[in-house]
Amino acid sequence: MAYGDFTTDKRVLTLSCMAVVAGMLASGAAWLLLRLIALVTNLAYFGKISTASLPIAGHSLGWWSVLIPAAGGLIIGLMAKYGSEKIRGHGIPEAMEAILIGGSRIQPKVALLKPLSSAISIGTGGPFGAEGPIIMTGGALGSLFAQLFNLSATERKTLLVAGAAAGMTAVFGTPMAAVMLAVELLLFEWKPRSFIPVVVACVVAAACRPALMGFGPLFPFAGHMALSSMNMLFCLGIGLLAGLGSGVATALVYGFEDLFQKLPFHWMWWPVIGGLVVGLGGMIEPHALGVGFDNITALLSHSLPLSAIATLLIVKALIWSIALGSGTSGGVLAPLLIMGGALGALAGHFIPGGTDEGVWALLGMAAMMGGTMRSPLTATLFAMEFTGNLSALLPLLAACTTAHAVTVLMLKRSILTEKVARRGHHITREYSIDPFSMAHVDEVMVSEVDTLSASMPVEEALQLFTDERIPAHTSYPVINSESKVIGMASRSQVFRWATAPHADNATLGSLLGTAKLFAAYPDELVSTLADRMMEADIGRVPVIDRQNGRLVGLVARKDLLKIRARALVEERDRQAFFRPKSLYAAG
Repeated sequence: MAYGDFTTDKRVLTLSCMAVVAGMLASGAAWLLLRLIALVTNLAYFGKISTASLPIAGHSLGWWSVLIPAAGGLIIGLMAKYGSEKIRGHGIPEAMEAILIGGSRIQPKVALLKPLSSAISIGTGGPFGAEGPIIMTGGALGSLFAQLFNLSATERKTLLVAGAAAGMTAVFGTPMAAVMLAVELLLFEWKPRSFIPVVVACVVAAACRPALMGFGPLFPFAGHMALSSMNMLFCLGIGLLAGLGSGVATALVYGFEDLFQKLPFHWMWWPVIGGLVVGLGGMIEPHALGVGFDNITALLSHSLPLSAIATLLIVKALIWSIALGSGTSGGVLAPLLIMGGALGALAGHFIPGGTDEGVWALLGMAAMMGGTMRSPLTATLFAMEFTGNLSALLPLLAACTTAHAVTVLMLKRSILTEKVARRGHHITREYSIDPFSMAHVDEVMVSEVDTLSASMPVEEALQLFTDERIPAHTSYPVINSESKVIGMASRSQVFRWATAPHADNATLGSLLGTAKLFAAYPDELVSTLADRMMEADIGRVPVIDRQNGRLVGLVARKDLLKIRARALVEERDRQAFFRPKSLYAAG
């Protein structure tokens, strides 16, 4: 049989054309979300109607500003209770949940309420990023567009993820990182059928971005690191520090969420409490409020004193984790960049050498993102793209992978999957080749098969199934005089035949007649046979020679488990084939 490396067909071209629309919709949504955030910020803190981006730290409201995030939290709580509870949280877990258990169908009201609630949350001082909400919004638009057509759940997933990745591209100008985010976090597969449309959507969003957001990288940075062995060790150290910080950040978010769960009143009021904490934190460090893109620029340019960096790190971490734990709406990426950048900048202050200290902040940003979101390749590409600094590839990869290793060993779940797990759904993010697609039927079949003759009378077959002294199978292959399989005789069939009229002289062969034979072939892939058995609800299948139709074996459902057992042996059994003594003896 002719098998290829991929199962993708021409349907991918249709999805790619549809991904163009998803990319354009997500780009427009990204532009609208950023404008909404700026509008709410100007209304809440400066009392004017404007979409100009102004730092919240520039307001002059004094202690009255403490109430603004609380008011925003109240509005979000009301929207969540009377609109949709799915707007709570930071967006990516909700997209995962829609993909895994919701058939990739997102409700229209979520597409409307998620960006609106996020704009209110961030615009009133919430210390969040816009990427989570836009990923959810872009995904919702892609899903809604897909629901207009006759598509499978897998095809809807492709367009959902295409919209989500396009939204991230439009906000940050990072198409390669957005594609990698789709692969590492959202697609739950690595197949051309989904990869190609996602790339198309991201390219479309990247092409739309200059007209909507402007040209060039979001945070231009030309800092350079000499690739010495000592500097690479420091990169690993930054990754280790960021990995530990990722664990602390995750623990803080869900620790505070657990505390909120113990409050004796409805969750609708929790964002109000979170908002009050945010407002108080803003009185200590106003720069900790809002998205904080200006903080990222300041950390990269090394324009903040050590005390300001430490204050920003502590305040941002606390108000972000408390507010997110309260169930308000907002993203995690920008806060992770700020906290990671602050960690890197603090560490870089004590690292000797002539390296631009902004480089350590950049490494901290990427490593914190890669460790907390368990997406080291996404974080590496993301940092390169949003700074336009291609020379930082190796240091970034080293730091992000180190942080990833720390968090994988330290925590069973990431900040994203923990939310889904708390809703009762298990997620695995380790991708591997399906072992069923790597084995053939002749590797699992039973060669010595008990058969029944086509000339056997029905009465004799009935005795076989009813005699307790004879261990009977649930079904047997029926073969003719040439050892060719003409069908399968099951217990239920024989009982039905035995009670039918004129069954006295009937044989199995005459009763099976010319019924279509369900059979497997020795060179058939186990994955193909398993799919066919599932669709036909058949538990035992004869294996026949393609050339002459003769029986060569039989596969039952339990035989399929041999592949799984073999995979476990290959993964768990450890052996050494060369030992020092054997080498010396050979010499």
